[in-house]
Amino acid sequence: MKTGTVNSSSVMDMFEQGKVLKICAPMVRYSKLAFRSLVRKYNCDICFTPMIVATDFLRSVKARDSEFTTNERDRPLIVQFAAHDAQTLVDAACVVAPFSDGVDLNCGCPQRWAMSSGYGACLINKPELVKDMVRHVRNQVDNPNYTASIKIRIHKDLRRTVDLCQKAESAGVSWITVHGRTAEERHQPVHYDAIKTIKDSVSVPVIANGDIKYLRDVESTHQLTGVDGVMAARGLLANPAMFAGYEDTPLQCIWDWVDISVEQGTPFTCFHHHLIYMLERVTSQPERKVFNSLSSTSSVIEYLQNTYGTVQDIET
Repeated sequence: MKTGTVNSSSVMDMFEQGKVLKICAPMVRYSKLAFRSLVRKYNCDICFTPMIVATDFLRSVKARDSEFTTNERDRPLIVQFAAHDAQTLVDAACVVAPFSDGVDLNCGCPQRWAMSSGYGACLINKPELVKDMVRHVRNQVDNPNYTASIKIRIHKDLRRTVDLCQKAESAGVSWITVHGRTAEERHQPVHYDAIKTIKDSVSVPVIANGDIKYLRDVESTHQLTGVDGVMAARGLLANPAMFAGYEDTPLQCIWDWVDISVEQGTPFTCFHHHLIYMLERVTSQPERKVFNSLSSTSSVIEYLQNTYGTVQDIET
């Protein structure tokens, strides 16, 4: 675990500025330090770590070092945990609090392993437990500016979701991120009406998540729901410069990723996978086949130079 600096201001101040906040979602394997460093260069306001299982994090130094790496420029940073009891969440929050701005409880992961372990989306059916977990973090982390948020999916019966959110609000939740789908839904359209109903039912900030692919989706989602911010996952993987208004990943962003990855020692598989996502919309099938088969950082850099040139080439 690498260190950051203690932040005396609160993320909550950002919600007071009246703009719609743009947020990088927690993404398993992907929203790690190197990728967060990249999207912060392109108008991303807040970044989340990937979801970390709190019990494993507390049990193992190796888990802490591999799951949570940050630096002094990696702020504002929210650490997302999977947990199903209050004290475990509090203990994990106390470990990361000096190096981050808040913790988020995952109440939305629909994967079978998470649900069967009592994590993720099954928590939306346990509002009293969620309320208890939020209250404990708020009461026990020794920093009044440190946030405690939740990320949820919705119920088929939206009254249950509203009840969950109002209970979390009564416990002092800082904000609520709503993925506008049920735990069973995957690629079905986002229920913007449900997000709006939740926004209208609580006084804390609400973040919308789901199908944010372009900058224009930020504004349209805000118009439809009145939310205080939007969170993107797959849209940012495909184009880390999306929040800066680029339709597709610009060449500068690709070379920024190369520089960051080399500087931070990003493992090749992660380095390569991100580029596969970034180039998907702008490459042909034969080009993708060649690029996807590359097996070293040096061969990838050589391919990029030969195929696209460097930023300096374009400028001259």
